[in-house]
Amino acid sequence: MLNIPNVCEGLCKHNLKSLETRMIVLTGGPGAGKTAVLEMAKKVLCHHVVILPEAASIIFGGGFWRMNSSSARMAAQRAILHVQIELENLVIEEKKWAVGLCDRGTLDGLAYWPNGEENFWETTHSQLKTEYAKYFGVIHLRSPTDLLGYNQQNTLRIETALQSKEIDDKIALAWSKHPNYHVIENSEDFLTKAHSAIALISEMIPEFSRVNLNLNFKS
Repeated sequence: MLNIPNVCEGLCKHNLKSLETRMIVLTGGPGAGKTAVLEMAKKVLCHHVVILPEAASIIFGGGFWRMNSSSARMAAQRAILHVQIELENLVIEEKKWAVGLCDRGTLDGLAYWPNGEENFWETTHSQLKTEYAKYFGVIHLRSPTDLLGYNQQNTLRIETALQSKEIDDKIALAWSKHPNYHVIENSEDFLTKAHSAIALISEMIPEFSRVNLNLNFKS
């Protein structure tokens, strides 16, 4: 079966060729709930909104060696960044979707980059304002603590709750100056957190893509 995203054929069908694709980032540290929120988003959002898979999951899930040396970590992060950029380019150049909902964005790499921020910019040949300009909005799900439900059930997740918190703080530092940056704090009830995220996403998508929204989901 081909792994190809859906294209909207519903009542909200619109001429997308003349529109600029709106890219939105859903970010957060390990265990923040991004995967669960994106699964819920698939149930309520029109196919004008395409959900980009997480680049790191593509890389590590595909067998890329996960080693602790600096050179290996750099190789992995360069590969992840390359996949992230090309996924976004694909969505924009296809002109089939009004919105690209990204499972992380390019600046998430700053939280994992082993050689520091200066080396990140030297490697990417970019700058903060250039990366910010790629995205219409950023929604940051904060990572939970042990007391608020952090778990390691994801086989690709290797971080402890403390390491997750440290990564989450670095992600916040990377994105916090974006003009349309929003933080969703943890909640004892994950559905409360998820509903807040879906509501924010729905506010960021173009009006014609809201026709088929169904925000009364329960799971």
